[in-house]
Amino acid sequence: MMQLALRNLSRHQKRTAIALATISFGVIALLLAGGFMEWIFWVMRENTIQSRLGHIQVTRPGYFQTGSADPYAFLLPEQQLEDVSLEAIPEVKAVSPRLVLTGLISHGDVTIGFSGEGVDPEKDADLGKGLKVIEGDGLDSGDAKGLFVGRGLAKNLGVTLGDTVALLATTDSGGLNGVEGTVRGLFRSTSKEFDDVTLRLPLAMARDLLRTSGAHSWVLLLDKTEHTDKVLQQLQAKYTEGKSGLQFTPWHTLAEFYAKTVKLFSSQMNIVRLIIALIIVLSISNILIMSVLERTGEIGTLMAIGLKRRNVLLLFVSEGLLLGIIGGLLGAAAGTVLAMGISAVGIPMPPPPGMDFGYTGEIRLTWILIAGTVSLAVVTTLLGSLYPAWKASNMKIVDALRYNR
Repeated sequence: MMQLALRNLSRHQKRTAIALATISFGVIALLLAGGFMEWIFWVMRENTIQSRLGHIQVTRPGYFQTGSADPYAFLLPEQQLEDVSLEAIPEVKAVSPRLVLTGLISHGDVTIGFSGEGVDPEKDADLGKGLKVIEGDGLDSGDAKGLFVGRGLAKNLGVTLGDTVALLATTDSGGLNGVEGTVRGLFRSTSKEFDDVTLRLPLAMARDLLRTSGAHSWVLLLDKTEHTDKVLQQLQAKYTEGKSGLQFTPWHTLAEFYAKTVKLFSSQMNIVRLIIALIIVLSISNILIMSVLERTGEIGTLMAIGLKRRNVLLLFVSEGLLLGIIGGLLGAAAGTVLAMGISAVGIPMPPPPGMDFGYTGEIRLTWILIAGTVSLAVVTTLLGSLYPAWKASNMKIVDALRYNR
């Protein structure tokens, strides 16, 4: 039956070429649009992980719900980090303690609020890759008073590299304490709001400012983002919340903006897929109906010599299936080549909401995206062939034989 279907398609080369072009262009459009969305999701995900959240955060239970009201009640002792030995897990690349603080930063006559993170410069080196250095350098273990300041915060404060600033914060006992530091470098991230209020400082300096020890969280960086759920299950099974007093939170639970962005763009892509699927269904159905009309006498002859109606149905469905497979594969091949070429050149993009700089986009194809797009092409062509196949199989033999006379 497949051989007969292939021969029938080869007999009508012009009609077959139109059908294959329709399917291929639909597949190419879906691959390019879907690949661009995949690249956006990937960049957002990795920037979110490497600039702020890490893959997994270890905290006291309830820290993310009520920690802002009483942050000192959720401190993790430094000795406990050594006892847990998280770095012994094969998938874990780094474990960085972080101490979160808020307060006032002053330079000259200007005083504004800030949100800070005390980090270990050596352990946090890989986790800070999402913060792009635009002036100076990042934190260094050899500079105990160096500050890494967001570009927006530095602009609002009116400071540049080498300027001395004063930090003021509330200590564990409720008093006020202050330290001085030097602006070592300026950074920018994917969020302008984050850059306008945030700075990073050495962990020892943050502890001196707050007059405390320990950290609010231990941030885990894994070798691959895909290993997050696997490592999370291992940690939750080994260190139960009731016994260890630790809570393990994956990055995707904390990345609220990322989750909403993915949901919005995914909904838009589903609409695009639906529109292209309808175009393919209507096009294939129209092309095969024309084929049925032109081959009415042939269909009548086949049924007159004993070909069953279900075989006629299967013949036209097989033609639709072959069109879907061939058109899907051609579109996938052409789309892959186009995606590689476009990615090599780059797609200039304007600044998105919340950012003040543009970027160069790419198209990121995955096997799941390619397989899903080709499968969609095959399914839609099958759906498009059902009505013409039913129409052909339900012809009256006598009327079909007299059709061309």
